[in-house]
Amino acid sequence: MKIMRRDNESTVSDFILLGLPIQPEDQDMYSALFLTMYLTTVLGNLLIILLIRLDSHLHTPMYFFLIHLAFTDISFSSVTAPKMLVNMLTHSQSISYAACISQMYFFLSLANVDSFLLTSMAYDRYVAICHPLHYTTIMNQSLCVLLVVMSWALSFANSLVHTLLLAHLSHFRDNIIPHYFCDLSALLKLSSSDTTINELVILLLGTLAITLPFICILVSYGCIGATILRTPLVKGIYKALSTCGSNLSVVCLYYGAIIGLYLVPSSNKTNDKDAIVAVMYNVVTPMLNPFIYSLRNHDMKGAMRNILISRVCPQGCGLVW
Repeated sequence: MKIMRRDNESTVSDFILLGLPIQPEDQDMYSALFLTMYLTTVLGNLLIILLIRLDSHLHTPMYFFLIHLAFTDISFSSVTAPKMLVNMLTHSQSISYAACISQMYFFLSLANVDSFLLTSMAYDRYVAICHPLHYTTIMNQSLCVLLVVMSWALSFANSLVHTLLLAHLSHFRDNIIPHYFCDLSALLKLSSSDTTINELVILLLGTLAITLPFICILVSYGCIGATILRTPLVKGIYKALSTCGSNLSVVCLYYGAIIGLYLVPSSNKTNDKDAIVAVMYNVVTPMLNPFIYSLRNHDMKGAMRNILISRVCPQGCGLVW
């Protein structure tokens, strides 16, 4: 294991990922656990995509955004989980400089896409509940496509700025990353160059990509709550409201982990908390999303039932649902 510890500035060709704070004797058990979680993430989100594509009743703006969220969750976990599993199983902690920078770029990009998509879904629910008569006019196909395209474009442009700025920091004091993936903040701490500009850009773009979308989500659900309190729940609004529980659950999981990581001060000076909280929104949340949107969503459960009946048992097979 090549570890660099030098007082003078030096370039690096690879980094060492220390991984999660797991005892060596527990590595196999946690490897099996994370492998199960990753496979559940991939298969569960693929099931959501398949159900929405096959059931014409789900071809609505809400589920259009959900397809992209499911695809993003698969990609988001795939950026870090396979490498983490390989390192745990092979006991090899090395990652090349190019692979590290690439991993950081896609991690930041997909995390931002998640944020923008959750905001689009919150806006969709706001229009459906607060302006139900104008829903089809406002949430037309052009707007939905525009929101998704802008989510991906802004996210990748945001991450490209961070990546280019980091690429200029070619000198590092150390090559040991106390994390299970190449985290931007961890890499900046290793640099022996001046990172003031990087930190200012993180603050600015982080506000635009994470804080502002979160505020928009809060405002959307605040308006939804106000509408519910002052108007009776007609059938259309009640159906739209039934999907808000799933959206709020995902928002709480995603932003709760981010707030816990970046806003809640840590009582110790180790990096264990950062790695554990990162697992929450990078591995656990994408795994739970399919359960949240299938078990708490009547439309998804209905789609699954209809597809099972029509595809597996065309004649009903005597099943009672």
